[in-house]
Amino acid sequence: MSLSIGIVGLPNVGKSTLFNGLTRKSVLVANYPFATIDPSVGVVAVPDQRLWKLSEFSKSKKTVPAAVEFVDIAGIVKGASVGEGLGNQFLTNIRETDAIAEVVRIFDDENIIHVSNKVEPLSDIETINLELILADLQTVSKRLTGLSSEIKKGSKSAIVENEGLTKIKVALENGKLSSTVFLDEKESVEIKKLGLLTMKPILYVLNKKAGGKNLDELKDARFTKLLNFFKETNSKYVVVDAGIENELKELEGSDKKEMREGLGVKEDGIDDLIKAGYDLLGLITYFTTGEDETRAWTIKKGWTAPEAGTAIHGDFKEKFVRAEIIEWDKLLEAGSYGNAREKGLLRTEGKEYIVKDGDVIEFKI
Repeated sequence: MSLSIGIVGLPNVGKSTLFNGLTRKSVLVANYPFATIDPSVGVVAVPDQRLWKLSEFSKSKKTVPAAVEFVDIAGIVKGASVGEGLGNQFLTNIRETDAIAEVVRIFDDENIIHVSNKVEPLSDIETINLELILADLQTVSKRLTGLSSEIKKGSKSAIVENEGLTKIKVALENGKLSSTVFLDEKESVEIKKLGLLTMKPILYVLNKKAGGKNLDELKDARFTKLLNFFKETNSKYVVVDAGIENELKELEGSDKKEMREGLGVKEDGIDDLIKAGYDLLGLITYFTTGEDETRAWTIKKGWTAPEAGTAIHGDFKEKFVRAEIIEWDKLLEAGSYGNAREKGLLRTEGKEYIVKDGDVIEFKI
């Protein structure tokens, strides 16, 4: 399953630096707007200790983690929805992703230019979201006009889509994201086809700077306003030091931990971001494990066993007979598949079984 998260934000807030730290892939980083013109794409492994413990358990020759794709998209500016800056191109790049990681700067530094000449995180979010809203409003208005002829012909799907889009248009006109609108199942199916920007889930990435004037550490009123916004809108956020993560990108294990502690950064913001992005997309992981390979498979939350099998091969859904399933930690506790079977921990499940995060599965087809 290939799903992507677009890294967006105002110019010069640390998007490309963050992307470098995420992917260990060098893209142009410069202290001026529009350093990134074409979107760079990086596939990032999802940190998961369960995978490596299972691999050690099975003495696997190969270990394959789950992955999420991140896309570094150039900065959005006020007026992007009507083509300001490189607006049209950027909005198209965002439309092709499944979710948005919105980078917001939360530190003061006179030596790093801010496109608005001041650091005001909530204002930055409002600027970006407004451009997404205005772009969607154009899309929705155009589509509503086009639906009129289909409705006259009696198209049931057009009627359903019209009802959903009418509700969304009201929300957009009031400055709200379309994701805040309640849609029934039929409306959701029709609206999804439009790929609205403001229907995509958003994760806010708060970029701070080690040793800098960080608004969270200073308990600045600007940060309090930001937290109130997250609470009121039930928004998800992570805090990352993009500069530090970029510096640490070549290090691994104890070396990375030691250097992080030396720089006074306790948390691994990159790991937090990847995990939060994975969760934002509504994804879970199940495992297959054996001597040849231990692999983490990505599926949507709520998928049945036959649907989960399609992550391995498309034929598995049709050919599915049953699946042998055990929770990853119970398998490790048992010490072997034989012990797990004797203790009744290994279950046989059918087509209706909903796969859970952390299941170890062997499909029978």
